[in-house]
Amino acid sequence: MNDMKELMKSVIDERFWIGLQKTGRDQWHWTSGEPVIYLNWATGQPENNNCSMMRNGEWHVVGCDKSLTFICSSSNNRNTRLVFINQTMNWRNAQSYCRQNHTDLVSVRNQDENEKVKKIISYNNSSGSYVWIGLFRDSWQWSDQSDSSFRYWMSGEPNNVGGDENCTVIEPKAQGRWIDISCNNQFPSYDRLFPFVCHEDKLIVIRENLTWSEALRYCRQNHVDLVSVHSEEIQRRVMNVVHLASTAELWLGLRHSHILGVWYWVSGDTVCYQNWAPGNGTSEEDCEHTVRSGAVQSGGDQRWISRPETDKLNFICSRY
Repeated sequence: MNDMKELMKSVIDERFWIGLQKTGRDQWHWTSGEPVIYLNWATGQPENNNCSMMRNGEWHVVGCDKSLTFICSSSNNRNTRLVFINQTMNWRNAQSYCRQNHTDLVSVRNQDENEKVKKIISYNNSSGSYVWIGLFRDSWQWSDQSDSSFRYWMSGEPNNVGGDENCTVIEPKAQGRWIDISCNNQFPSYDRLFPFVCHEDKLIVIRENLTWSEALRYCRQNHVDLVSVHSEEIQRRVMNVVHLASTAELWLGLRHSHILGVWYWVSGDTVCYQNWAPGNGTSEEDCEHTVRSGAVQSGGDQRWISRPETDKLNFICSRY
């Protein structure tokens, strides 16, 4: 949504293309943009619908226009809190409510989180009825191959009128909501082509195996810096590109000061937001003589880990 707000500040007051296109291949997404690794379908699921709900710890799919209660996640730098919303809405309105008032519809990434959501539903909803979670299915993909699951459709869209509406435009007159139309713009009411908006990737994965210091030097000579992940938003951008790596971890611009006993970002940002894997980023580094630097896992939950700075890994440069 932050990208949408920035985009709407600088665009002209007419429809324009964005890079979302229908692929014809249905895929499951968490609305938060996190990778879908864990699934817990009930027997016979998923059926031929696109929005997911939970009952008794098991997942089902149903039409997205059904009205149900739902669970939001509310994240800060230290933890994630789950909030049961005792109002009934369709899936997309529930998503909007969570984003406006909390963080997002809940993501369920493993069995432990599934049990936590199940308990909250049981405590707040003794009838055991269905509750929305943040898993949805669609066949739309960004042209840069990113995993972003953010969607901002106008009400009633995408509607695929004529059976060939496989591309997306933004409608400024509808607060920037999205509309699906033909990629060839073959409509009698439009007598000219739409303008469009380009972007340059803010993060780039370098598939060379270098030490942390070599990676820092490379980024500063060729781009701007090793990436500093000082917010959840930047972590999500990192998660969108780590799959391009050829190593199990990638260097970040994160460094441990043995003298001060603290971790710091080379950009100068304070390490407030944290995403350490268990057992990493603790005070144990103070007792080691090896210089430690921070890396991000290219698989799993893309958590941060501490590695000797002499290890040779791929790395992520920032271009901004």
